[in-house]
Amino acid sequence: MSRPGTSPAILLVIVGLACQEVGASLAVLLFDDVGPIGMVMLRLVFSAIVLMLIARPSLRGHSRRGWTSVALFGLVLVAMNALFYLALERLALGVTVTIEVLGPLVLSIVASRRASAWLWAALALAGVLALGGGGWDRLDPLGVLFAAGAAASWAFYILASARVGREFPKLDGLALAMTVGAIVSLPFGIASAGSALLRPELLGLGACVALLSSTIPYAFELIALRRLSAAVFAILMSLAPATASLAGFLLLGQHLTWLEIAGIGLVIAASVGAVRSSARAAREAAEPIG
Repeated sequence: MSRPGTSPAILLVIVGLACQEVGASLAVLLFDDVGPIGMVMLRLVFSAIVLMLIARPSLRGHSRRGWTSVALFGLVLVAMNALFYLALERLALGVTVTIEVLGPLVLSIVASRRASAWLWAALALAGVLALGGGGWDRLDPLGVLFAAGAAASWAFYILASARVGREFPKLDGLALAMTVGAIVSLPFGIASAGSALLRPELLGLGACVALLSSTIPYAFELIALRRLSAAVFAILMSLAPATASLAGFLLLGQHLTWLEIAGIGLVIAASVGAVRSSARAAREAAEPIG
């Protein structure tokens, strides 16, 4: 039985995905001016400002556990964004996001604890190998390493986001976590972007990236997680490689080979299969014996 408000929640996730990839495409165009780390700082700072103005979170009445959750979430946001942009500087958007989605995929496979999980793992491996167009030597090794780090960070993001959503009402936890991330990234971003931060047009574009890549999708996802099961949410997030590839093609002119497209499709199929398997295992575990 679906939860009340499931359809609007699904739409929120899909719109968030689209905004995120458009924002990522715009960020790539700014790398020459502010650098990947400078872009991370702009994204987090503007997102924090907007969310704090919208949410106006209370700083009182929260437990130590709640503040710890917020701090960890903020650090995860910094790590995930930094590693993603560093990878995006060296790899195509669709390839980067496909590698990144392996984080949630591994999380689903581990959670399923079923023999079929090895099937999804093998399918994902085939997809990852295909991404190299038959040879990983054509991909930047450091970019792949950064994307793998972003994958691990994304898995932690899902766990941290759900935890903060339980500890804080509305968007309060997200606003506070984004502020933590902004403060942590500030010195590194200033060192990276330098005098480019004095150009109003770059600040304006940085604000647009923040809205598209962080504020809108993170807020939508946090709201959706209150209405969707983790399994359904993970399946929807599995579509990220497809939306990223489309955005990279339309906005950045990044063309993929048919083998790379097939690899992306295999990873998406593996993600969906693993999540469904994990959800089935959870239902069976919850059923009474006898």
